[in-house]
Amino acid sequence: MDAPTETAETALSDLIDRLHGRGRLRVWSLVITLFGDAIVPRGGEAPLAALQTVMARLGIEAGALRTAMSRLAGDGWVVRERRGRNSFFSLDRHGQHAFDLATRRIYAAGAPDWDGSWTVAIAPPNGNGEHDEALKERGFLKIAEGVHLLPRTRMPNGDAVLADMLVIHGSSAEHPEMLRSLWPSDEIAAAYAELIADYTPLADQLAGTHMPAPIDAMAARTLLIHDWRRIVLRDPGLPTALLPQDWPGETARRLVRDIYRRLSAPSEAWLDETGLPALVDPKGFGRRFGG
Repeated sequence: MDAPTETAETALSDLIDRLHGRGRLRVWSLVITLFGDAIVPRGGEAPLAALQTVMARLGIEAGALRTAMSRLAGDGWVVRERRGRNSFFSLDRHGQHAFDLATRRIYAAGAPDWDGSWTVAIAPPNGNGEHDEALKERGFLKIAEGVHLLPRTRMPNGDAVLADMLVIHGSSAEHPEMLRSLWPSDEIAAAYAELIADYTPLADQLAGTHMPAPIDAMAARTLLIHDWRRIVLRDPGLPTALLPQDWPGETARRLVRDIYRRLSAPSEAWLDETGLPALVDPKGFGRRFGG
């Protein structure tokens, strides 16, 4: 008997099985991915029915989605509006701000350019690490208690997080090899390698002539960005000069970029069919991953 023919749909099914096999599924996190990736570029609002369709294709029941939406609304991430018998959701300012901070890193074309400059931020002795997470979001690396290092000097003007810190800008030509071992962890490297292994079958199938159905493309795109986001936002995002030579992050980025480009047209077609507004900035959307 011939072996079953592998298709993009079966590759997607395997990815969905892995999603549910990781343990307790954070449905709210998947919803945020869907909003940031597909809905915000079209104005930021979507009907509950559209969310249900994508989540159902990912094997998530309507009750679990309703619970997730209630949690997001309660935590100030989304706003719900009733119009007749229909419910519409949009990211509120908190949710928009959180995804805006992440967007540049999620859709970056590659590792950041670097001219050898550094920024050092030193927190007051009584800071108690209150700004650690915010500094991490901005690309800083915590190298000791209260000491954070950023391999570049350009910072947003008037950043309130840095207001009560000693901030030093400078450059150095000496970068000991041991410096590379301080930041990118074996855990993140393993996560990149796992993503490459998990998504290569889908990439292989999409390289053929048959595109998946629009809803399958939308589901696959959501899952792809969700899995990529979970890794890249934990990665310090260092310039290539400071990365180990065998770092798998850029290989994973190229794979994600290629899959995303192949899924974009059919998934955008599904969003059109669902009745969402047109892309607010088509050129900006086209520049994702350096496109």
